[in-house]
Amino acid sequence: MPNQDDSNGPNMFNAAFELLQQWLNIEESDEIQPLGNATVYKTSVVIWLMLFQRLTPDASLKDSVEYFFANAPKGTQANRRLREGTLSTSNSSYCGARKRLSIDVVDWFQNRLSKSIIETTQPSFNAQRVFLIDGTTLPGFPSPALQAAFPPASNQHGIGVWPVVFLVAAHELSSGAALFPEVGAMYGENAISETKLAEPLICRLPPASIVMADAGFGIYSVANMANLSGHNFVLRLTEQRFVSHRKKATLVDSTATSRTYEYTWKPSAKERANNPSIVGETKLPVKLYELKIGDEWLYLITDLKASPKDFKDLYFQRNHIEIDIRNIKVVLDTESLQCKSVEMFQKELGMAMVAYNLTSQLRRQASFVANCTPRELSFTGVWTVYRHHLQARLFKDADQWKEQFDVALQRAAKQKLPNRPGRSFPRETYTRAPKSSHGKRRSRSQKTQETDETNLK
Repeated sequence: MPNQDDSNGPNMFNAAFELLQQWLNIEESDEIQPLGNATVYKTSVVIWLMLFQRLTPDASLKDSVEYFFANAPKGTQANRRLREGTLSTSNSSYCGARKRLSIDVVDWFQNRLSKSIIETTQPSFNAQRVFLIDGTTLPGFPSPALQAAFPPASNQHGIGVWPVVFLVAAHELSSGAALFPEVGAMYGENAISETKLAEPLICRLPPASIVMADAGFGIYSVANMANLSGHNFVLRLTEQRFVSHRKKATLVDSTATSRTYEYTWKPSAKERANNPSIVGETKLPVKLYELKIGDEWLYLITDLKASPKDFKDLYFQRNHIEIDIRNIKVVLDTESLQCKSVEMFQKELGMAMVAYNLTSQLRRQASFVANCTPRELSFTGVWTVYRHHLQARLFKDADQWKEQFDVALQRAAKQKLPNRPGRSFPRETYTRAPKSSHGKRRSRSQKTQETDETNLK
């Protein structure tokens, strides 16, 4: 059934979309990073054009310059070069403006949008907001700066070319909005685990949230960080960890499809040694749930109170974040970012999250029109509608925006996915998009070189 909990219907999201309704909506960024009055590529202009590029991944810098010249207002208040048509066709000025753009401005824009979207939706579980957390990787452009910050993988043949960016994402279940992920290195001396990356992300969640994650995060340090941050948690456990906990737990309820245990969770000596955030004689009163799903069992640990069925239904929705991450990587093409510096990579990733959030919320609004759940509408289809009907032009006034927004809403509502019950497909690995490595090859390991030199002697 469609989610019609929100009494205001489709209009409830207007506040989020009005951020991009006119130029005035993002002109606050010009106050955060002010530039001269004669500047063509002001902070707000650069934000808009970078968003245009994320929504149109094949658009070059030159495409962005021509898009700006064709669509920017040319009234008396506009820049003189725009009014007179003397704006250079070179993309060098826009390229420099992208480099000057502060990361703080991108963070402000992304956080403002995601917060406004989240606040317009109802909590998902026990009057609390549920945040789905998961980790993934992105390939980077093979520049020296990115290779140093995010070292490539290596094997017996040597070190690879492609930087590997490790990131952990958090998506709010009710709205589908995504926070800016935490990023780090997967390999090299500064490699960091996904559980360590999750800790600062958990600290950024709104108060009294619920952290839900798969078995890779089902350890004490993650649960403890959630508790210290004022959140609750629902974490999946591996069978091995569950059996270890069950030996010390007390059975309180048992049926043919579920078993519930009470347990006092304490960190092991190894966990204390590896996690400085675990301080003092800390412990967590929790419940263990053993839930049967078909021929398999689901193992959960939580500090919340609810029925086994409620937890089974809740955790079933955790798979949403895997589809969302796939959309960010494949549909928005973040796997092919051509940034050569770490700072620009963070800016581009931030604008990708803005593009994702805007598309997700247009899909959510369209679901009210289509009388279905948001995920019954194609993300790619709604993304295409947003690009052509809302991002491809600038609007002179609010009435023009609302008129075009209604058209986009109707078009997005038609992007229904086919209903194919009973179909199930195994996980697939997406091939990496082709990128130029400028002829670079895998560098040989030092050990191999020494062996070859020895053989020559």
